[in-house]
Amino acid sequence: MPEDTIWFGSHITTIERTKNSQIKLELDDGTQILTKALIGCDGVRSMVAKWMGFSEPHYVGHCAYRGLGVYASGQPYEQKVHYIYGKGIRAGYVPLSSTKVYWFIAFNSHSPGPKITDPNLLKREALGLVQNWPKELVETIENTPAENFVRTPLVDRWLWPVVGPKSTLGGVALAGDAWHPMTPNLGQGACLALEDSILLARKLAKALDVGAPSQTENGQRVKVSSDYFEGSNISSQIEETLQGYATERWPRIFSLTIRANFVGALLQWDNELICSLRNNIIMPKVVQLDPLLEHTKYDCGLLNIN
Repeated sequence: MPEDTIWFGSHITTIERTKNSQIKLELDDGTQILTKALIGCDGVRSMVAKWMGFSEPHYVGHCAYRGLGVYASGQPYEQKVHYIYGKGIRAGYVPLSSTKVYWFIAFNSHSPGPKITDPNLLKREALGLVQNWPKELVETIENTPAENFVRTPLVDRWLWPVVGPKSTLGGVALAGDAWHPMTPNLGQGACLALEDSILLARKLAKALDVGAPSQTENGQRVKVSSDYFEGSNISSQIEETLQGYATERWPRIFSLTIRANFVGALLQWDNELICSLRNNIIMPKVVQLDPLLEHTKYDCGLLNIN
């Protein structure tokens, strides 16, 4: 990518539509940017999504501690996901490498609670939730450096058709958590964001390539004049492309967001009898893994940008 294409530490403070239908962004350092297309990839609390009329993500009733245990001499666990279920709480851990083990604890909570920034307090609270649980889980948490602890309320946004805001708005669209935050119960949040980026990049590249006047020099393509990108025709092509992207992505995003929510609700049950049925009958004898993992076989294709 050209130099100065990526700006780090840039935070949007305002977004507005200009008289000539461009989008003007103002950053917290006073910088102003004019553009014909804006893709909001700014996370769960997206400023772009808010400007487009999307609601704040909905808190689903449980929070999660997550961390990365470090075993300098090598971790001892089998290469698989280890799950432990309780009443209104569950945990798991999985080796990521020969020395690092990812773990999580999801627990019911009526409210997200205050934001905790003290890493030592986070570690104490996480250990307090599982103090009588299997020693492997407790050991992994104890082996986690304080700075590797994260506590987050779990949220999602269901993109209901018709009643919700439009997925595109005059050259503005969303991708990743900015558009479709979801609970981590299927492990698909980051995967969907990557799928978004591939499909969006492929569609935009095709639209700009098809619409741009052909220019070659010695058999090689050369840069198109910037005058082309100032015309109204390119704006309509961009908007049409963004609408096509949103239409294609919506069915998969909507269904997985709801499925992740339902799986979380099932696994967070706190009734003793229902938990016993879940642990002894539903999970080991009724639930079949292959159908639950069908969504992981999705192929979003290649970029194919030359």
